[in-house]
Amino acid sequence: MEEEVLAKTIGKNIMRLRKLTGMTQLELADRLGYSDKSVSKWEQGNGIPDVRTLVQLSELFNVSVDDLIYERPEKPVMPKKTRRLRRLIIILLSVGLCWLVAVVCFVLGGIISPETRFMWLAFLYAVPASAIVVLVFSCIWRYRLMRILSISVLIWTTLACVYLTVFAVISNYPRLWLIFLIGIPLELLALFFFVWWRRAGGEK
Repeated sequence: MEEEVLAKTIGKNIMRLRKLTGMTQLELADRLGYSDKSVSKWEQGNGIPDVRTLVQLSELFNVSVDDLIYERPEKPVMPKKTRRLRRLIIILLSVGLCWLVAVVCFVLGGIISPETRFMWLAFLYAVPASAIVVLVFSCIWRYRLMRILSISVLIWTTLACVYLTVFAVISNYPRLWLIFLIGIPLELLALFFFVWWRRAGGEK
């Protein structure tokens, strides 16, 4: 009897959270790798998802596993579009902070040492710093495409920073452009890692 009650509670919670996030049974089933019949069965209380699937559901709905297996007062779930918009704003504000630091460094450098001609490099270094910020958030929120793009931007802008710093500050080495060849294997390694990680089940 207790198992029947648990199945009913889990089914009720899955249905409520699915509707709040705007997904159909088929869409949820595709995300989990099950058929829509399985999802329907859970929601009707005729079966219980395994532990791994419960963890997947909790991550998908942005709730704890306890919120799935216990009957509690309804907890408001942020709509998907609102959640994405909030995350985008957080990323933009964080990137903006990187550029604010660059502006402050440029201004202070110009005030303290007016004869310095290379303070513009502060804006150049803000680009890979911004890429790092985007990479961190894309890893936290599992945005695969954004993660790959931020890695690419980080690799090539870091090499550009090294190239322009050496070129502008130290000396003009004739074959300094060869440093960009380092980016090719780094880019390939990053792409290989993400493909391997996805196929190995590290990302759903």
